[in-house]
Amino acid sequence: MPSPRSHRRSTRCTTVFRSRRPRFWRSRCGSRPGCAWPALATERRLEYARPESLDELFGLLRAHPDARLLAGGTDLLVRLRKGADLPSMVVDLKRVAEVRHDIARIGGFIRIGARAVITDVVGDKSLRERFPALVEAALVVGSVQIRNRATIAGNICNASPAADTAPALVAYDASVNLIGPEGSRALPLEQFFIGPGRTMLATGEIVASIDLPLPDGRTGSAFGRLTRRHGVDLAIVSLCCVTHDSGTARFGFGAVGPRPFAVNTRWDAPLEDMRGHASPISDLRAGAEYRIAMLPVLTRRTLNTALDRMRHAHTSP
Repeated sequence: MPSPRSHRRSTRCTTVFRSRRPRFWRSRCGSRPGCAWPALATERRLEYARPESLDELFGLLRAHPDARLLAGGTDLLVRLRKGADLPSMVVDLKRVAEVRHDIARIGGFIRIGARAVITDVVGDKSLRERFPALVEAALVVGSVQIRNRATIAGNICNASPAADTAPALVAYDASVNLIGPEGSRALPLEQFFIGPGRTMLATGEIVASIDLPLPDGRTGSAFGRLTRRHGVDLAIVSLCCVTHDSGTARFGFGAVGPRPFAVNTRWDAPLEDMRGHASPISDLRAGAEYRIAMLPVLTRRTLNTALDRMRHAHTSP
């Protein structure tokens, strides 16, 4: 019988996963005679793998097309516990050297590794100096515990229209680097999103990193969002504004359309025109009319903050 230590070194194992979704509302536990509690657990065999190379990773994804990738797991584990759309395998990316967790300057951009967690983004000095609105957006992602586990790549791969970091990344004109069995490619992040929960990731592809181009000249930026309450909550409207000393501004919007998107304009453009770019829905958090009404208000507030920061900014090499 293998020892617990040797089992921990294994890169693949099989377990029985128990979800909390009831199998039948009127079914009974059956664990002991006379128990009247509903059966709250369903069982399904679930494989777990920890590949150590890209070749091994792509081989697993080829053999298990429904596999789910595990980096931070803050959303994946919730879905697994609910028993919704259970995969046949969970593939842990932590041992794949090419999927990095660092944040580094490479030439004319800052590269964020796919396994960098939100806390890494918040604490990185170069991001705080050059991309402060991204740090502001990262600070409102979940709780401290969530930020310590959740990755920024996972935040964009979920493709939620209300994802907090997406408007900032889009406003900063970020690009995403993808790698798959057919090779690697780069996409502007705005093109990466297709719709709610849908991205341009092909079968077997993964996100390797996110690139942020270093700004030219003097810039200012700010992030803002509207929520029902202070603290952990999904945005009703969220946006990021990046201004340039040439007189241009770029806005990234979230929660006012099926996907995050950017709008290029000038400082003095009528902010009411922003309503024409939005196509929000009505949901439990807010109605579409309210989102449309608040859009120019939040846009003006964020633009003024970005302009003020630009006036006090110093050009960095």
